[in-house]
Amino acid sequence: MVRWLARGHINPNILTFVGVAINVGCGLLFGFGWFFWAGIVLIVANLFDMLDGQVARLSGRVTSFGGFLDSSLDRLSDMVVFVGLMVFYARDREYHSTLNVFLAGAGLMGSVMVSYASARAESMIPKCDVGFLRRPERVVLFIIGALSTVPGSNNFFANRMPAVLWVLAIGSYWTFAHRMHHTWTEVTKNEVREKLAEDERNAKLQTPEVRHEPSLAHKTS
Repeated sequence: MVRWLARGHINPNILTFVGVAINVGCGLLFGFGWFFWAGIVLIVANLFDMLDGQVARLSGRVTSFGGFLDSSLDRLSDMVVFVGLMVFYARDREYHSTLNVFLAGAGLMGSVMVSYASARAESMIPKCDVGFLRRPERVVLFIIGALSTVPGSNNFFANRMPAVLWVLAIGSYWTFAHRMHHTWTEVTKNEVREKLAEDERNAKLQTPEVRHEPSLAHKTS
């Protein structure tokens, strides 16, 4: 499919927008409580999310703006899913849960902070993608929570979305803290190296040149 799209001169940015539009539909499905179908749609949406980068590389259309657009709209794709879940659990119905609304909101804020920490850190260090709960892991957790939802089932593995929200809420802040610590460590190392290099340069500049006077044995008669 990637080769076919690349040969068809499909603009990778169009695939990015299509993926976001599908993610918005996924958020609406979550808001209405149709979790199973939301999970299926989320799988399709993230296929497009993987395709745009591959098509861009294969067709030689990799651009800085394309990377920026993809990264920015990924944040929107994350947030619409969280908002859909918040709307579902906030509705005055059988599954109303203030706790789940809070967990979804905390997960939303945490996911944004994880992404922002990475973007800001990479203006100071080469890479900051540490942590176990990145976007792919969040998507997989959403899919598990959605596809496991079977209203009325007492099976242990059914209706795992509340558990998923706990993992997302706690894991996002853990990952954020991990990236903060990683950035602090790397920046400190760089500052120490720069300070040592500067001290070495200053020491060379301050060292007086030693002039060797010829001895009597070397003087001409």
